[in-house]
Amino acid sequence: MKIFLDTSVLLAASISDQGASRVVFQLASPSRWVLLTSPYAVNEVLKNLPKFSAEASASWIHLRRQLVLVDDVVSLDRPVIFAASKDRPILFTALAWSQVLLTLDRKDFGDLLGGQFYGLFVHLPFDFLAGQRAAGRLKSH
Repeated sequence: MKIFLDTSVLLAASISDQGASRVVFQLASPSRWVLLTSPYAVNEVLKNLPKFSAEASASWIHLRRQLVLVDDVVSLDRPVIFAASKDRPILFTALAWSQVLLTLDRKDFGDLLGGQFYGLFVHLPFDFLAGQRAAGRLKSH
């Protein structure tokens, strides 16, 4: 399964080793997930990392190795009503390259969380993991 991680998930995984965002990284290999992100998201991570501890930057360097970088997509050939223009590249890129978008951005993605956008599933990391566990698809880490 190809899973796109937005900036909020990448930052959360870098900042803490205790949350669902980090667990996604830990379970990726045994669960055969391909973790994707884009230059747009990486640039946002790099812009925000200095606000956090040096440990967060060190974690980011380690986590970055697990990510496949895909090209940004900035427009679609379908009608879209999505008010958060700054997050359109995240949504459109995830749609183009993956089956699932994981985000912690409830403000901008709130209307999509737990649902789909043209077949792309949009979840909070915790909810995604709970769904995978309930379906019996999680490998232990």
